[in-house]
Amino acid sequence: MRNIESTHPEPRTSVLLVCTGNICRSPTAEVVFRALVTRAGLARAIGVDSAATHDYQVGEPADARAVAHARRRGYQIPLRRARQVTAEDFRRFEWVLAMDRFNLAELEALRPRNYRGHLGLFLDFAADLDRREVPDPYHGTGEDFERVIDLAEKGAAALLEVVSARLARSPG
Repeated sequence: MRNIESTHPEPRTSVLLVCTGNICRSPTAEVVFRALVTRAGLARAIGVDSAATHDYQVGEPADARAVAHARRRGYQIPLRRARQVTAEDFRRFEWVLAMDRFNLAELEALRPRNYRGHLGLFLDFAADLDRREVPDPYHGTGEDFERVIDLAEKGAAALLEVVSARLARSPG
């Protein structure tokens, strides 16, 4: 019998993207970032997931509008169910990134004292953007979902630069 751990090693680092309900912004940012990670050949080195700060939509699939707009742009949001951030996430993820300041404040309240990873805003890495928050498209139009994808692409590219540079400097 083969040892599964040896064929699927743990990633060297991991990123958790977080919004309020985990049905629009964070799943979109997750698939955009995952696509860039895969294209860069780093899928085994960088783990990616998303979650919610609130339990409003736990167990629900991604918003159909987010799925449709992502698909039109070449991204596939997988069949998944929304989940809420847990204390375990602060042990599993080196990078915990919120879509906006509201969710960052929620995460700061949940963060264990011994968390040594990076907790911040997803768009903080995209210095060329004039904003730091990804707006919630839930009550908006298709244009709002497109804007989320635009911001996710810019944020994900900037984040990948930082994460991959850190990986290049670290042993392993």
